[in-house]
Amino acid sequence: MEKKNNILKKPVFVCLLSLFCCMLWGSAFPAVKKGFHLFEIASDNTGSQLLFAGIRFAIAGMMVIIITSLISKKFLYPKKKSIGKVIIISLFQTVIQYFFYYIGLARTSGVKASVIIGTSVFITLILSAVVFKLENLTAKKIIGCIIGFIGVMIINMNGFSYDFSFTLMGEGFILISTVASAFSSVIMKKFSKDDNPMMLSGWQFFIGGIILAIMGFSLGGRITFSGASTIILMIYLAFISAAAYTLWSMLLKHNPVSEISVYGFTKQIFGVLLSAVFLGEVAEAMSINSLLSLILVCTGIFVVNYRKDKSENK
Repeated sequence: MEKKNNILKKPVFVCLLSLFCCMLWGSAFPAVKKGFHLFEIASDNTGSQLLFAGIRFAIAGMMVIIITSLISKKFLYPKKKSIGKVIIISLFQTVIQYFFYYIGLARTSGVKASVIIGTSVFITLILSAVVFKLENLTAKKIIGCIIGFIGVMIINMNGFSYDFSFTLMGEGFILISTVASAFSSVIMKKFSKDDNPMMLSGWQFFIGGIILAIMGFSLGGRITFSGASTIILMIYLAFISAAAYTLWSMLLKHNPVSEISVYGFTKQIFGVLLSAVFLGEVAEAMSINSLLSLILVCTGIFVVNYRKDKSENK
C-alpha cells in the first residue's frame, strides 16, 4: 500500500494521471452533445437532462462500488461514521453541481459558462488554503492559476470581446455549480484522510445519481434507450465519471489540492481537441487561440507545481 501511495506522489505519475482524468472529462463534452442528439433531448429540456445525468452517475457509482469490492474481495459500503461524509460529497459533487449547471447552461452561452467554470481552480485554491487550511496560499500558486485562467479565456474568445452581462438563473447558477464543484474537491481531500476515496466516490455517485434522476423525472424529464448506440454511449459516459473522479480523488488524497486542481484548466482544451475528432469541429481546434491557450495552461501548471527543492513548503 505504501508503494502505491508513493507512486501517487511522484510528479511524473501525478502529471500523467491528472492529464488522463482531464482527457476523460474533456471527452465528455462531445459525448454529452452526442448523447443529447441520440436521446433527442433539447437544449432547454432541463428535466430530461437531469434524468440523463442521474442515470449516468448512478451507473458510474455502481461501477466504482463493484470494481472496488472485487479488488477488496469484500463488499465496500460506508460505515456509520462515513454515511454523512458520503451524503455531503454527493450533494456538492453531483446534486448541487449538476442541478444548477443544467438549468444555468440553458440560460447562458457556452462561452460564458466555460469561463465561469474556469474560475473553479481559483475557488478551489482559496477554499483549500484560506477556509480549510489544508495548504499555504503562495504567490506562485496564484500566478500559475492566473496564467492558466487566461488560457481558458483565450480558448473561449470570439474576436476580442466578451459579453459580461449577468443573470441569476443563467451565469449565477453556473457560478453556484462551479463553487459546489470546488467545495467537493476540497471536501474529498479532507474526508479521504480517514476513508477510502474509492468508497466515497462510488457511493456519492450512486446516491447523487438517484437524487438527480428523481428530480429530473419530477420535472417531466423522460428518456428512451433506442438501440445499442444509446446504451454504449451511456456506459461510456458512466465510465468517464467513474474512472476520472475516482482517480482524481486518489490524487487529491496524496497531494496538495492546488497541484492537482490546476490541471483542471486542460479539460476545455481536451474538449476542443476531442470535439474536432468526434464532432468535426476542426476549425476551433486548429485555431491560434487553441495553440496559445495550450501554451498558457501548460505554463500555469508548471508554475504551480514547480519546486526549487523537495523540501519546499507546500
